[in-house]
Amino acid sequence: MFVHKMWDDHELCKMIEGGVPFPMLSDGGGRVGKVYGVYDEDAGVENRGRFIIDPDGVVQGYEVLTPPVGRNVEETLRQIRAFQHIRETKGGEATPSGWRPGKMTLKPGPDLVGNVWKDWKVEMAFD
Repeated sequence: MFVHKMWDDHELCKMIEGGVPFPMLSDGGGRVGKVYGVYDEDAGVENRGRFIIDPDGVVQGYEVLTPPVGRNVEETLRQIRAFQHIRETKGGEATPSGWRPGKMTLKPGPDLVGNVWKDWKVEMAFD
């Protein structure tokens, strides 16, 4: 929690006016990190991870990176929007790699298997 405070006081406040707009939590002892498999017993700390958990408590996506590699917040937000879209369509649509709201989706099912390339647009993946 002390590292979070220093990070917020000395770095985040320079990038985000007023610092982060939500509380940061600390997992002293690694209780939560052990549950999610990111706790490093030897170092006594967790590897950086983010877990996207749906309203039913099911982990839908996760990413674990060692400290030297930064995370991509935009990609995390894109994935959250994609999971929300899938939930709203009750699984009736699938979002291809790089999907953004308003972009083409795919219809999951046996006909899609082996045929994604027919609907795939290069510009869709790299917009």
